[in-house]
Parts: sequence; C-alpha cells; structure tokens
Amino acid sequence: MTTLPSGFARARRWLRDHPLAFDASLAFCVLIAMICGSFADPGKGGHGPTFGTRTPEAFSVLLMVLAASALVLRRRHSMAVLAVTGGLTATEYIFMDPPAPVVMSTVIALYTVASRTDRPTTWRVGLLTMGILTMAAMVFGSTPWYSQENLGVFAWTGMASAAGDAVRSRRAFVDAIRERAERAERTREEEARRRVAEERLRIARDLHDVVAHHIALVNVQAGVAAHVMDKRPDQAKEALAHVRDASRSALNELRVTVGLLRQSGDPEAPTEPAPGLAVLDELVDTFRNAGLPVEVAGADRGPGLPAAVDLAAYRVIQEALTNVRKHAGAGARAEVSVVRVGTTAEITVLDNGRGSAAGRPGAESTPDGGGHGLLGMRERVTALGGALTAGPRYGGGFRVHAILPLEARTGEPEQPGPAAATGECR
Repeated sequence: MTTLPSGFARARRWLRDHPLAFDASLAFCVLIAMICGSFADPGKGGHGPTFGTRTPEAFSVLLMVLAASALVLRRRHSMAVLAVTGGLTATEYIFMDPPAPVVMSTVIALYTVASRTDRPTTWRVGLLTMGILTMAAMVFGSTPWYSQENLGVFAWTGMASAAGDAVRSRRAFVDAIRERAERAERTREEEARRRVAEERLRIARDLHDVVAHHIALVNVQAGVAAHVMDKRPDQAKEALAHVRDASRSALNELRVTVGLLRQSGDPEAPTEPAPGLAVLDELVDTFRNAGLPVEVAGADRGPGLPAAVDLAAYRVIQEALTNVRKHAGAGARAEVSVVRVGTTAEITVLDNGRGSAAGRPGAESTPDGGGHGLLGMRERVTALGGALTAGPRYGGGFRVHAILPLEARTGEPEQPGPAAATGECR
C-alpha cells in the first residue's frame, strides 16, 4: 500500500521531465483506442453499435497510424498537428463508410491547442474544427444528419475546446498565485534590507557623533599639552589626563555602538546604557576642561524622556558644542538649555563666537569635509518627528534649536519646514 503511490509519483515525475516520451505513450494509447473502435459497427438498425461485425480497411488503418504519429509532436507544433489530424479525419469521413474513429486524434490535438493558446484563438480554431468535421460527417456519411455519430463529433470537439480552455485558465491562475507569492517574498527581503540599511545609517550617525566630539577634545588638549610642556609641566600633565579621559570615553561609547552589530554567536556586547541627559553635566565638563566656557541655563529635571528622544537630545548638544569649539574662535562662550514645553522637549545651544568666514557656522561646506554635523543632527531629529533650526544669531554667534516630541514616531520623518531650512551645516 505504501509502495504503489510512491511508484505512481516517480512515474509522474519522470513523464513530466520527459514530455516527448509522454506524448509518444499517449499517441500509442490513442492508436489502440482508434483501432479497437474501428471494429465496431454503428448499428444502422437503431439497436446500438455491435463489435466483430466489420473490420477496418487498410486505408483507414493507414490514416489512424498517421494521425496517431502526428500526436507525438503535439506540444512543439500544436497548430500543425491539429491541421494534420483534422485533415486526416475529414478524409476518413469523405472516402470511408462507415468511418473509423480517426476523430479521436483530432480531439486530443484540439485540446492541446486550447490549453496552450489564448481564449480568442481557442474560439476561432474550435468553431472552425467543429464546423468542418461535423459538416463532413453529415454530408458524406450514409447515416442521417441527425444521427448520434454525427452529433457525437460536434460534442467531442466542443468538449475538447472547453476542457483545454479550462486547463489553460487554471494554469494561468496558479502561475499568478505563484508570482504574487514570489513578489511578496521579494518585498519582504527588500523590506529587511531597507531596515538593515536604516539601522546602519543610525549606527553611522552615532559613530560620527562620538568620534567627532572626542577627537576634537583630544586634539585641543594635545595642543595645549604640547604648548605648555616646557614651561608649565603640571598644566601639561592635566591636559594629558583630559586626553586620556576623553579617549577612554570615546572607546567606551564606540564599544557600545559597535556592539549593536554583533551576531547571535558573538560574545555579548557591553551592557552600558546609551548616553542621555542624565550625564549632561559630564559632557559639559569635558568641554570646560577643553577651554570652552559652557553655561547650563536650564536643564529639565522631570521624569525621564523616552530613550530615543533622550539620546537624540544628548547628541544634538554634543554636536553643537563640538561645532562651537571647532568653529566659534577664541574667547567664545556657549549656553545650553533643555526645557520641556507641553508634549515636546526644546534643546537650545547658543554661542557668541566670531569665527572666520570659512569656518563660521552657516558658511558653505569646506573642502575638508565639513558640513555633515548639522545635517546629521537634522536627520536624527526629523526621524523622531521633531524639527531643528540652525543659523547665525542677530548680533553675532550661532544658535541651534531642536524641538523633540516626547512620543517619538517610528514612521517616515517629517520634512523640515521653512524655519528648519535656515542655516547651512557646518
């Protein structure tokens, strides 16, 4: 019981892989059926067909062999095979009485044409074949035109056309379902790739913020140490200590950020929390130690912000102060405020710097690759549904102002309004 279905399945797979062998087997079966049917007498007395009362003529046998042989090529040349079998069937009806059932080959050929072409072609070819063969049987046969043999020709050719069209429609339906499934699979893969790209972009922004901030501090403190090394070694040691602290902080944050890229089989990533406004004082102290006076005019001390908003606020302040230290010039001072207004948090960073035209905030991007800091901040803020404005202040200096919603959105970021477009990235 278990080997019989498996044997049928293997035979079916083999015939599917070898269509010419299947067609040859089908042609042989049709030939046997036509020869057996040629021994039947239609029964002119009205009592039905009788077997063994007649034998087929040699000409009929030749036509049956030719028609069955043509069926071997029914897949490759379906129209030509239909024309050949139809012509042989019409020849049998014209010259032989009673005719041998050569029409069986035409039924198979017509089914093949209907299953492999479109519906209008099936209608045209089917009606033409039905009309020609039925008229030949009615006109040249010795039986009355309304006999069951003549009506059977009409019925069998019509059913062949209908069955072929139904099979073609089912194949098209299955192919459409398969195509939709494949398209949905491709869409899921593209969505996964898009999410991976977005995650990589977010990580790249974090890396930019970390590296730009800490490397700028290391550069400043290293310059101070080199300047006072000979005359004031104590101050040089203090500057080198700040370099060590800044580099350690950079390494720690890089370890946390890059740890997000680890796979499931990799060692566990560090569990330090992402930076936020809770460590704002430590961030400000690093700039103060680098020689930039920073005043915290207002800092929100209410309930904790959402993690994404908290991180974005920290990065905005970090990048803005880094830009002040790099571009505002000597003697610049900065002021930071974080205020919660309703359902939003407003972050403002002001400075009174008067840097050179090439390096001032709001100037065009310089050849050294500047201009990506504010662009990264704006993308980070708008990704959460907020808005960021940056530009020169009246009377000198620069102002960075970010508005972050306390409920960060995960959809598409809003396009910044006209106010958000003021100021170029520095």
